[in-house]
Amino acid sequence: MSQKTIAIGNDHAGTAYKFEIIKLLEKKGYKVLNFGTDTNASMDYPDAIHPTACAVENGDADLGIILCGSGNGAQITANKHQKIRAALCWNNELVVLARKHNDANVLSIPARYVSLEQALAFVNIYLDTPFEGGRHQNRVKKIPFSGC
Repeated sequence: MSQKTIAIGNDHAGTAYKFEIIKLLEKKGYKVLNFGTDTNASMDYPDAIHPTACAVENGDADLGIILCGSGNGAQITANKHQKIRAALCWNNELVVLARKHNDANVLSIPARYVSLEQALAFVNIYLDTPFEGGRHQNRVKKIPFSGC
């Protein structure tokens, strides 16, 4: 089996968590593509999130993880990409449902509203929870929208 790749992107609010998530991912044997800032200096989250979403959308990464203060801006930005299903999650159950029911391929973490321990648990759950398919498959197929 080939090594799985995770794309990660963050703004200044998610830098500290990003470094810990990368350690976890590498320990689990994942290759990591780091598109986020490595400093705490203020930056615009779309500059890190669009390349992360592109890596998942283009198949350069299997999944993505994005972080910003609230997780909202990152999630909204990622979901502008047609093949991205980014889910903003702030508890374990939402992470499970995002993967099982929505086949989320990008996890958005609100770095200012969850602890590091919670964020790391979310990543583990995200990686370990498969898509259920079944009745959810048809719904997921209907998510991309081509216009009114």
